[in-house]
Amino acid sequence: MSITTSTLTRGAAAAAALAGLAYIVIQFIHPADVVASLTTQRWQFVHLLSFAEAVLALMGITGIYLRQVRQLGVLGLIGYLMFGFFLILQAAFNFAEAIIAPLFVTDAPQVSVDVVGLFGRYEAVTDLGPLAALPNLGALLYVVGALLFGIAVLRARVLSRGAGILLIAAAAITPVAGALLPHTLERLAAVPMGLALIWLGYSLWSDERSNTADTAAQQARADEARLGPAA
Repeated sequence: MSITTSTLTRGAAAAAALAGLAYIVIQFIHPADVVASLTTQRWQFVHLLSFAEAVLALMGITGIYLRQVRQLGVLGLIGYLMFGFFLILQAAFNFAEAIIAPLFVTDAPQVSVDVVGLFGRYEAVTDLGPLAALPNLGALLYVVGALLFGIAVLRARVLSRGAGILLIAAAAITPVAGALLPHTLERLAAVPMGLALIWLGYSLWSDERSNTADTAAQQARADEARLGPAA
């Protein structure tokens, strides 16, 4: 199979849609953020799935950005970089949660509790150094990055405007849910974000298919004009 721009674009579209689906599923199967969960297969599976979701989402938004790079402008670039950096941090932290954190449950249980509790709203007892800033940094990159990227998609008028609006709404409700809901229910705020990624992936796929069909039709007309009508 030859690697073409069309192939890469469709791959990015599929990656965005799969990431959105995985992000939704994760919220309903995520184990409790307690040290007892660290040694379970479910914990490892969910966090490896989260790692894969972050990688797929990064591939997806990269394709979405490149498809409309001129129309997105500086606002889109800032949103893409912020959202993309969040996904890089997410992938790194989820990998550590899945593979590294369970290794020191026995020898350093309090450290395990504090690491697991970073995103579970538990106050750390041990000094986690730069890791302690991760929740606030991640929240800033996630909310502001997705918000700016959604606004840029909406203004670009290349992909579905509805998907852009949903991305904006998903980013906007996240801090509200964090302030008003317990952590177990706060997770449900991720569902609109997952749906937005699925919608953006579908829109990118449909746009590429339409462009491919238009290009083929234009090429056929050009060939006919050059060679003349078939006998």
